[in-house]
Amino acid sequence: MKTLIVIPARYASTRYPGKPLEILRGVTGQARSLVQRSWDAARQVRGVDRVVVATDDERIQKAAESFGAEVVMTSPDCVNGTERCAEAVDNLGGGYDIVVNLQGDAPLTPAWFVEELIEALAAHPTAELATPVLRCDGRALRGFLEDRKAGRVGGTTAVFGQKNRALYFSKEVIPYTASNYADQERTPVFHHVGVYAYRPSALAAYRSWPTGPLERLEGLEQLRFLEQERPVLCVEVESRGRQFWEVNNPEDVSRIEAMMADMGVE
Repeated sequence: MKTLIVIPARYASTRYPGKPLEILRGVTGQARSLVQRSWDAARQVRGVDRVVVATDDERIQKAAESFGAEVVMTSPDCVNGTERCAEAVDNLGGGYDIVVNLQGDAPLTPAWFVEELIEALAAHPTAELATPVLRCDGRALRGFLEDRKAGRVGGTTAVFGQKNRALYFSKEVIPYTASNYADQERTPVFHHVGVYAYRPSALAAYRSWPTGPLERLEGLEQLRFLEQERPVLCVEVESRGRQFWEVNNPEDVSRIEAMMADMGVE
């Protein structure tokens, strides 16, 4: 199956303008932009035919081309990464069996998260979208709860049914649990990893669907699929000892740099 990875990168974010060009320093002090580190992560995924950065901003285009990325220019009217991926596929002329949206704010995404996602979508012909979920341990869950207590919009959580079909995604911590968990203890809360694998037909249809009330309230693009009652497959992945987080707020830069130092990421 022919697979394309698109890294959508938008400069004019309301909450965090210029985020793709934010600099992250690794354990050796090496400075790379967020979009470059996302590109590096995408290039580690096996079995992918092409990787592109999709943007509407010449500053991001120039930065991405400087480290060797292929860039596809898209419209500033794209309201989220999924719409930008759809337009990028159109601009490239199509021809792919699976399109992966590796969002440009998740540079710590391990290659096997994406590889397992692609495999799962290929194995479930009725699924139109697949996305990874990572079970939180006690330490990760406390991080979610601390963000919410401080009024920060942190990571997204997911709930799904027995056949791994998504029931809901939220920026709140769901499901509710009153229990206290040790640092390494497994919890019932799943962190939604911001990567998506689409069938091209579903990706093309996405732009024709209206933005629903849940998508507007949560600000989560994948809810458009659920509001259209389209099947979304949640693929549980394992961290294998790696830490994972996204750059959701400026405060997350130091958090991710600390994780990179712990893991020896340059």
